[in-house]
Amino acid sequence: MQTLKQRRQQAIGELISSGILASQEELADRLSGLGFAVTQATISRDLEQIGAVKVRRDGQFSYALPEQVPPAHAPQLSSLLRDFARSVDVAVNLVVIKTPPGSAHLVGVALDQSAFPELVGTVCGDDTIFLACSSAAAATKLASKLKAIGPSRP
Repeated sequence: MQTLKQRRQQAIGELISSGILASQEELADRLSGLGFAVTQATISRDLEQIGAVKVRRDGQFSYALPEQVPPAHAPQLSSLLRDFARSVDVAVNLVVIKTPPGSAHLVGVALDQSAFPELVGTVCGDDTIFLACSSAAAATKLASKLKAIGPSRP
């Protein structure tokens, strides 16, 4: 027997798969129509736990499940960085990338699938990605590469 949380997360996955959901508020309204009483915090946790990310579809942002996001290749990584990276900074042996809320995971997955030798691993939050590098020099080198292919903002 499924728990309420499992049924709610299944419903979220089905809603995301069936159409464009651009905001957590819209998702809350749809869930309410299905009989689920939810808060924004609950929706945020559920989206993170099922791996939902925001992607650009037909010029607008909407939620997608991991299986709906194509594997990242170099041109896609470049596009993702241009679309989502707001800043790229170095903090000792870490590279810190800031994104709009809900977008860090999408960029993080693409970086995990990349072949940057400087990159040891990633940790993604809602709007921040920490890229662990083997040294401060490696972090500086990786940040330079990412800035060259990514954000067009200062």
